[in-house]
Amino acid sequence: MRYEDPAFPSGWQAEVEGGPIMSEFDRFAANYKEVLDQSLAITGDTGEYFADYKARYVARVVSKGFSGKILDFGCGVGLLSAFLKKYLPASTLHGYDTSPASIEKADTVLGTQGMFTSELQQLDRNYDLIVIGNVLHHVPTSRRPAAILELSERLSPRGRLVVFEHNPANPFTRWIVRHSPLDEDAVLLKPSETRGYLHAVRLRIVQWSYTLFFPRPLAWFRSLERLLAWCPLGAQYAVVAEKLAENMVPSPAPSRGRP
Repeated sequence: MRYEDPAFPSGWQAEVEGGPIMSEFDRFAANYKEVLDQSLAITGDTGEYFADYKARYVARVVSKGFSGKILDFGCGVGLLSAFLKKYLPASTLHGYDTSPASIEKADTVLGTQGMFTSELQQLDRNYDLIVIGNVLHHVPTSRRPAAILELSERLSPRGRLVVFEHNPANPFTRWIVRHSPLDEDAVLLKPSETRGYLHAVRLRIVQWSYTLFFPRPLAWFRSLERLLAWCPLGAQYAVVAEKLAENMVPSPAPSRGRP
């Protein structure tokens, strides 16, 4: 048995050999990108487009020339990680996933520039930025508060947590999730649920927004997407929260911004 953090008990984190989530994503590791692209085929885009979109979003919510330490939590085979490094080249990038087979498939170049691991205890507790991209819907509802608490405790003071999730209000999104073999265990979260978890651990919501409004056939409208951050029809949404210094008081009202 490996180390097990109480925030991620063996039923989800799968730190005990044979745990359900680890075995599920291990079986997709060899052809994860192909399976993902097939699931997204109806949009006209590949998984790389969505990973690139998230990385560009993240790059807009940090300072120009950001050189801090990033954790890509639930990094899988490193698809998002590669784009984070592309847009934030001065950063130090770590990646964590419960699937050792997926970690092994991550780009070897990424591994030489930072730590990629399936061992939770190897992670640091001073990340300037943690990105959790479409991962929470795989975490059983009862364990989500503890998962967010664990991530908040791994942030440095004033560090930020960026959460991307599927928008359950979008019927197109629900159809894709329902038909994707990668999302057999998915239980989608409303934005209010996600923000509630962040507030509960005293993270200050800096901004949140709906994203991804136009599939490839309507790509000429994509330049308008940042103007639609308020519109609940986006296929996904993003929430940015900041860890407060000990003497700071949480802001009572989050803003919905256009990063």
